[in-house]
Amino acid sequence: MITKFTYGKPFQTDAVVNKVEAQQGVLPFLKVEEKDGKLKFFYTMKDQEKVYGLGENVRGINKRGWLYKSCCADEPTHVEDRHSLYASHNVLVLDGGEETFGVFFDYPGIITFDIGYSHLDQIVIHLEEADADVYVITGDSILSIVKQFRQLIGRSYIPPKWAFGYQQSRWGYMNEKDIREVVEKHRENHIPLESVYMDIDYMERFKDFTVNQERFPDFPEFVKEMKEQHIHLVPIIDAGVKVEEGYEVYEEGVEKGYFCKEKDGKEFVAGVWPGKVHFPDVLNKDARKWFGDKYQVLLDQGIEGFWNDMNEPSIFFAQDRMDETFDAIAELKDKNLDLETFQKFTGLVGSLANNTDDFKKFYHNVDGEMIRHDKVHNVFGYNMTRAAGEAFERLCPDKRILMFSRSSYVGMHRYGGIWTGDNKSWWQHLLLNMKMMPSLNMVGILYTGADIGGFGADATEDLVMRWTQLAMFSPLMRNHSALDTREQEVYRFDHVDKFRDMLAIRYGLVSYIYSEYMKAALGSEMYFKPLSFVYTEDAFASQVEDQLLVGDSVMMAPVYTQNAEGRYVYLPEEMAMVRFRSLTDYDTEILPAGHHYVKAGLFEMLLFIRPDRMLLLTEGGEYMDQVEEDHVTALAFVKNKAVYQWYEDDGMSKNYENSENYGTVSIEKDGICTYEGSRKKTIDVKLL
Repeated sequence: MITKFTYGKPFQTDAVVNKVEAQQGVLPFLKVEEKDGKLKFFYTMKDQEKVYGLGENVRGINKRGWLYKSCCADEPTHVEDRHSLYASHNVLVLDGGEETFGVFFDYPGIITFDIGYSHLDQIVIHLEEADADVYVITGDSILSIVKQFRQLIGRSYIPPKWAFGYQQSRWGYMNEKDIREVVEKHRENHIPLESVYMDIDYMERFKDFTVNQERFPDFPEFVKEMKEQHIHLVPIIDAGVKVEEGYEVYEEGVEKGYFCKEKDGKEFVAGVWPGKVHFPDVLNKDARKWFGDKYQVLLDQGIEGFWNDMNEPSIFFAQDRMDETFDAIAELKDKNLDLETFQKFTGLVGSLANNTDDFKKFYHNVDGEMIRHDKVHNVFGYNMTRAAGEAFERLCPDKRILMFSRSSYVGMHRYGGIWTGDNKSWWQHLLLNMKMMPSLNMVGILYTGADIGGFGADATEDLVMRWTQLAMFSPLMRNHSALDTREQEVYRFDHVDKFRDMLAIRYGLVSYIYSEYMKAALGSEMYFKPLSFVYTEDAFASQVEDQLLVGDSVMMAPVYTQNAEGRYVYLPEEMAMVRFRSLTDYDTEILPAGHHYVKAGLFEMLLFIRPDRMLLLTEGGEYMDQVEEDHVTALAFVKNKAVYQWYEDDGMSKNYENSENYGTVSIEKDGICTYEGSRKKTIDVKLL
């Protein structure tokens, strides 16, 4: 059951699509305090109570024991002492107390969640203003509560099927030659590849919706050339529009009043990649439509996918703060920079980028009302991606377009996915990657993944291999790295054949991955689940945060530490372990419930199949169009009878609800297999 309580005059974020009438009376579970125009909520936790949620954030799946902040930030250092990353997902589910319940704070300003940080057993949630819609959700399980919440906020984004293939990106692919080399090296080595990403270097001087004509002299022809090789090009779009006379997007935006303004009505000037920029006022519905329609420039040239970046929005500097900083530094020239003075100097420079005080300097025009940015900061990135998603519905209504974003708020999941931002080539980030996945699924973000190999720092071959294994089930499977870091395309390492074998497994698994993703999206379910969400009577399950259930059949338990030759796993029930070395080279073993140490060499990937479940394997391919799904092998762990609901569609249209998209595979203990569905199938059975 969902109950809504309204405080003050909330800003309408459109996070919720299925409206609920606000109730009068006392908010259940939480104590409320309104004081000095701010709201606080209090809750006392039981000793064994777990706290789940908050979507994209640092630390564990259980969020107990830290201070978190919803303040979308350009934060490139994902370490334990951070309080916020790029997103704002104000959802908690508490389990293990007197009653399991969830709560969603629909509030676009800055919120802090003190979850056992100041006091071990206390939750204190602090809103900067006393204007919010609060939804309390009750149910008989965590999964029931999550499903109700997901139904409240609407269906998750569904990408084209090709977007489930392996994707390659790097900040530094400068021109056609660089991209051709990446494609040629993958194809020469028979390494699967689906798409290549274009970072800011493809643009003309970092201007959105432009292509550098020197680097890409005939861009539509180049896009066509890549498609003939089954490669999709995916360009980046940034939030800041360059201030430049003669640049059509800039001039139109100024003329129509579609940029964020200062209090006096002048366009707010910030600095990002191009230097001085204006931000499109995507909270203004007319400006949002105008900005979204700009994607047509690239759609018309054959592009079928985009990634939105820098949309917290990231601010390298606000122009007025920069001017003040230059003046203050000039006063220090020729002075003796003692400790205090030197700290003042470095503080001046250090305070330029992403200073939250700058959020108070510009405004949005929302239905004629000027609203200061800091009060709605967390919905900017969401509305930039919404601009694109709404435009795609107008411009190509029958076709799926790939779209994902860096910044997000609850509700953005309807328009695109996210990647988890500027991680590092650190082993600890493999584990952080895995822990984020179920929390993101809770808030509807299913199409997600981290940069394989790490974006910043220098990757090693073993780290890229282990990360590739960990990302095997991530819907977004993309290797991405930063300029001036070690190049980490897999063909650059010594064991190219091993990477080829490992990525071939992804294409063998794609029928299962896509089917489970689509069922999760259409059924408001989670694709990634912690063990504790399913094995609710298992007291140890909630202690396990380095294993995840993926869909209906599989448990993943990747190796995430350097030089490890295996790992400990906990099985809440008997399972079949599969140790993959390639798509055709694997061994299996039935393991009883309990704790086990299992071996997994660097070039081996582990997964586990649950009882009376099966995993469908295709013969793979070097790109999605090559994958043959009418002939599959079912790895089945049958104790009584295994039944699997298999979802398939054409991967590009939006005819999701067609009953012909579903088929049922049944396997008896003796291996006899039947398939009921509209498609003709050949299914080879391998009993485990």
